[in-house]
Amino acid sequence: MSDYSALSLPELEDRIAIVRDNIRQLIEQAAAVSGGQNEERNADRIAQQTEELEAMVKERDGRKRS
Repeated sequence: MSDYSALSLPELEDRIAIVRDNIRQLIEQAAAVSGGQNEERNADRIAQQTEELEAMVKERDGRKRS
């Protein structure tokens, strides 16, 4: 997991938007492709991106409360 505290709030918002788009694209790819190995790889990538998104949203929300 990365340290997002060095990013400005606008940079953090941009990164959140990028990761949300990545997740959307991964879900679309997963729906279009079948096969055990591909599905597992896509699930792993979606999980990683979701974890990153949650960390960034937590950082952003913490800053907005301050």
